[in-house]
Amino acid sequence: MKSRDIRKQFLDFFTEKGHLIVPSAPIVTKDDPTLMFNNSGMAQFKEYFLGNATPKSKRIADTQKCLRVSGKHNDLEDVGFDTYHHTMFEMLGNWSFGDYFKKEAINWAWELLTEVYKVPKDILYVTVFEGSEEENVPFDQEAYDIWKTLIDEDRILMGNKKDNFWEMGDQGPCGPCSEVHVDIRSAEEKALIPGRELINKDHPQVVEIWNNVFMEFNRKADRSLEKLPAQHVDTGMGFERLCMVLQGVQSNYDTDVFTPLIEKIENLTGKKYISKAETDEQEKLNIAIRVVADHVRAVAFAIADGQLPSNNGAGYVIRRILRRAIRYAFTFLDKKEPFIYELVAVLSAQMGEFFPEIKSQQNLVTNVIREEENSFLRTLEQGLQLLENVVADTKGKEIAGAKVFELYDTFGFPEDLTALILKEKGYSYDKAEFDAELKKQKDRSRAAGEVAKDDWVTLVEGNTETFVGYDQTENEVKITRYRKVESKKDGTLYQIVLDNTPFYPEGGGQVGDKGVLVSANENIEVLDTKKENNLILHITQTLPENVNALFTAKVNTQLRGEAACNHTATHLLHQALRTILGTHVEQKGSLVSPNYLRFDFSHFSKVTDEELKQVEEFVNARIQEQLPLIERRSIPFKQAIEEGAMALFGEKYGDNVRAIKFGESMELCGGIHVQNTADIWHFKIISESAVAAGIRRIEAITGDAVKEYFATQEQILEEIKAALKNPQDTLKAVNSLQEENAKLKKQVEALLKDKAKNLKGELASEIEEINGVKFLAKKVDLDANGAKDLAYELGNLGNNLFLLLATEQDGKPMLTCYISKELAAEKGLNAGQVVRELGKYIQGGGGGQPFFATAGGKNPSGIPDALNAAKEFIK
Repeated sequence: MKSRDIRKQFLDFFTEKGHLIVPSAPIVTKDDPTLMFNNSGMAQFKEYFLGNATPKSKRIADTQKCLRVSGKHNDLEDVGFDTYHHTMFEMLGNWSFGDYFKKEAINWAWELLTEVYKVPKDILYVTVFEGSEEENVPFDQEAYDIWKTLIDEDRILMGNKKDNFWEMGDQGPCGPCSEVHVDIRSAEEKALIPGRELINKDHPQVVEIWNNVFMEFNRKADRSLEKLPAQHVDTGMGFERLCMVLQGVQSNYDTDVFTPLIEKIENLTGKKYISKAETDEQEKLNIAIRVVADHVRAVAFAIADGQLPSNNGAGYVIRRILRRAIRYAFTFLDKKEPFIYELVAVLSAQMGEFFPEIKSQQNLVTNVIREEENSFLRTLEQGLQLLENVVADTKGKEIAGAKVFELYDTFGFPEDLTALILKEKGYSYDKAEFDAELKKQKDRSRAAGEVAKDDWVTLVEGNTETFVGYDQTENEVKITRYRKVESKKDGTLYQIVLDNTPFYPEGGGQVGDKGVLVSANENIEVLDTKKENNLILHITQTLPENVNALFTAKVNTQLRGEAACNHTATHLLHQALRTILGTHVEQKGSLVSPNYLRFDFSHFSKVTDEELKQVEEFVNARIQEQLPLIERRSIPFKQAIEEGAMALFGEKYGDNVRAIKFGESMELCGGIHVQNTADIWHFKIISESAVAAGIRRIEAITGDAVKEYFATQEQILEEIKAALKNPQDTLKAVNSLQEENAKLKKQVEALLKDKAKNLKGELASEIEEINGVKFLAKKVDLDANGAKDLAYELGNLGNNLFLLLATEQDGKPMLTCYISKELAAEKGLNAGQVVRELGKYIQGGGGGQPFFATAGGKNPSGIPDALNAAKEFIK
């Protein structure tokens, strides 16, 4: 059975059971600050489990793209070494929100597995929660009694809290779970060890395939449990593992989920994947191929959903996954050139039918991965050179762990690759010291990111919270709930929820509102507004003395107005770019703040100055047209698209959406906008740059910021004119000055060359012979280029010269070392090693080739010591 048919049968089965089929949420979370990525099927439904929103159906089923590479659920380092863990995987799930419970969930799971998929009953085992005295939760007798009507009791096993009690996080809904495990070993293996003894023991052919979670409790901040008002079902079945079972293979990588990718990798690398490796060498190849096949899926779908690789946050995680794949290919598949990007076409053909985003974003994903490969391969090349330097500077055969950590932390050079190269050279490194440095870094990071949240204190029961900020910036409110939040980064803060808030929460690229809560006795400053699990959180440093008082919520209208100008300008900018550059342009990210706007978009080349001018003129023309805001608060998604509204990639839209229209610009957007484009006053582009391959970034300003910009530019022009003695034609005066400067620069260069030639004669007489080597170490009054010219001039005097020249310009010292090529080869000398060692005297460093190298520093007083120490290299 093909994987696409397996997926379809699951969804068809639960459709027949009255479930609404919903699409997968983007793999990258947009409105949940507690998660970087969707790491489970239930993540997109958290607001329903928490009771903060009402689902459109009490029964839902889907297949969710999941990524487990950070935080509590992190499978990254297992991937490749076994055959059943993945970074990205699909989670098939069915959900009940206060509707059916254990009886239906268990019976349907069994019916689907054994009657629809025809999985033999004698290879299945199930687990139920054994209970916990510590939690005061009893043995799950109900689940056990249901299972024993379906399966032999000797195949029902007890599961402990670790394996059979599922929690959404440190706080929130949780409950006992009942897992289904499968044993696909051979009859001979089963005869030796019964499958029941291998459950949850990490055996590659005895694995969990389905988990039925029964949400009965709420975990409070003090770790106690309380009963939920409604009981829910949350199930998850690993799609890749299910395919392994139904396709009769022993590994997820032998299913048609992965075989097309593996075949392409074999074709591109010339290496062969053999499922059952008989040699260590073959197993290393297998691991590398599995890593590449797995990781390209995770990276490609993350990029398609809007997360570009970067140096922080979720972008750093994506970059790390891709770099892991690159380094495995570099080391074990002997791939020194980019190739992983070529796998995107295979993914698109294979999964584009069910996940159309991978097909629509194929070119972007391909370009970004190719550029990332090129960049990291350059890093690896640089790292190899740095590692050579470390080895050269090390006495003995053990490298300091701190040095290996520096290569990893500062230059991105992987520890395992360092270890492999050192081993090949007969070296080792201090692993304990490396681990200690790594632990310090992780502890610092963990401490900075740790957040402790108290339980919510509920003042008003039920879902009473609404957003009224499209129509009001001030209104009477009551606090419905609040909690204290503590972190090392921000200290003690409070999150306050209001019944009818005018404060816009951060979202859609727009920053959250600021303002105040005013009562008869006090003013509480709102520092920021965010959204979490469908709750609008007002962040404050203090809690009102009387939380039950009536407050007036006042948004800072100046900041709100400036942000609205910038948000509307992003819509007009998007329209302008698509008009001038082409309809291939798509928004790939944005930041809308009161100060400026940032807009990322897909485009294959730098936007020219002429094109930028046209874009500015287009936007300002729309501003001059005084286009009114046409807002439709709740329009069916399908209708909005048919009417021409633009939906942004990687966003999750409901059945009804908000459409914003200014003239011909129409987008789906939940943000705050001006009532008329004339309110923007003027639009000015400040910069245009590259973000990643195929992604450009424009930063721009509007309104008062433009007025300040023009005033600053005018002031700068006046200062330039004053410096030039107020010429009649300022531009002509600047051009004249530049021409004069260019002429003088050429004259100086010529004089310095002459000076170097003249010095050659003077210094030739100072060369002394030490141990058969012509030696000179001297400080000279030249710049860096002059020192280089002089070194090569003196180098023409013979083939056994060791020369060290020191220079100083503007208080910055520099060492230039020249060693005749013949001498370098004969004596094993290396100019790069020389300047690295002598550079310590001037508090600097450098490098170069064996016969010529330079080092810069910041301590010119160390020059005499460096010159004196140079003799040690030829003694």
